[in-house]
Amino acid sequence: MARKRYPTDISDAQWKRIAPLIPPAKPGGRPRTTDMREVMNAIFYITRAGCGWRMLPHDFPKWRTVYEFYSCWRDDGTWETMNARLREQVRRRARRKSEPRIGVLDSQSVKTSDQAGERGFDAGKKGQRPQAALAR
Repeated sequence: MARKRYPTDISDAQWKRIAPLIPPAKPGGRPRTTDMREVMNAIFYITRAGCGWRMLPHDFPKWRTVYEFYSCWRDDGTWETMNARLREQVRRRARRKSEPRIGVLDSQSVKTSDQAGERGFDAGKKGQRPQAALAR
């Protein structure tokens, strides 16, 4: 890596775990020349920074290349496979079964009204009234 590190770059130890999970190049055609670690670093940069693909810094591979790998892996299930395998590794290191037996979901209830739209406070009536009435 000839560039300065970003906070989102993966470490050598992380790369050691992720590299075997990256699909090999497709047979036929030109051999793969793109550095897959840099592709992963670029994807993590985009995810963390929340910027658009075209705003990817120039010291990463071209944004179209990175996006192509990202979208192919999204469509063929590579991301789900990576997540499942990494989760299994973490659970084994914690001396747990590779698959959880149960799951817990939590939810939140929020009060709503039958009337749509914004609402404002009417100081004269000491209560809420529709936003449209405030505009008059």
